[in-house]
Amino acid sequence: MVVSESFKIVESAYGKAGVKILHVSQQGSVHTIRELEVETSLTLNNHKDYERGDNSDIIATDTQKNTVYILAKQYGISSLEEFGLILANHFISKYPWVVKAKVTLSAHPWQRVSDTAGRPHNHAFVSTPLSVRVASVLLIRGQMPVVSAGIRNLRVLKTTQSAFVNFVSDEYRSLPDFKDRLFSTIVTADWTYGKINKELDFDSAFSTAHDSVLEVFAGPADKGIFSPSVQNSQFLTQKMILEKIPQVEQISISMPNVHYFGFDLSKFPKIPGLEGKCSGDVYLPVDKPSGQITSTLARGMITSKL
Repeated sequence: MVVSESFKIVESAYGKAGVKILHVSQQGSVHTIRELEVETSLTLNNHKDYERGDNSDIIATDTQKNTVYILAKQYGISSLEEFGLILANHFISKYPWVVKAKVTLSAHPWQRVSDTAGRPHNHAFVSTPLSVRVASVLLIRGQMPVVSAGIRNLRVLKTTQSAFVNFVSDEYRSLPDFKDRLFSTIVTADWTYGKINKELDFDSAFSTAHDSVLEVFAGPADKGIFSPSVQNSQFLTQKMILEKIPQVEQISISMPNVHYFGFDLSKFPKIPGLEGKCSGDVYLPVDKPSGQITSTLARGMITSKL
């Protein structure tokens, strides 16, 4: 008896990446711009294109690209999340054999130029790459859409009000306690909306999350805020975002250490005064290796107290 081995495609998807678009809308003399990069991904209810080379159900990736531009022209781009929902719903409703549509979006940061009187310009903008806003929409046929948003490349640094002490001390340890250190990281954050209702403003929610990261990291301008560890700052940031945006179900944050080590000036004993403050302190940026701190905070069970 000869047993033949069988195979089954368990997952497949295809789409278009790197679809760049600039949308300009106008209200009177005031122009508004949105510049996005979009990626679409579709999963079909069959695999005949893979298994038999039958392309009859394929919505070409070029067609998907064209759809981005056409729907932007028809409906505009009010926010990343809302445009992602428009695209995902289109693919599911237009093509009955599409069972899953995923749309990933990122926004180039533009800000209005201010004139000499401090007034925001009607139609002139400046690129402000403080961070990158991202979003994604996953829509499976017969289910509610899963909408998530996030932050990329938010690089922050503070020169004091940070410590790292009382960690495990054994024969492998070489790092001393730091009661006051320079703290820098590049924040990556992703949060998922558990419910989408009329009270949810995606732009406002993003601004709230972004501002919360900076508030927990920096604190008041005159005094700052103390951080006993990256882990604790990460948790407090997540907690603040969940408290301020009730529609957010959970949030994941990654905060790698961006190290700046004090430059060793003891190697230059012939130069007087280097052991003092002189003009200030000198640090050596070191990007690798670096600590990687990640966590996800979700809403727990709600309990009532009588």
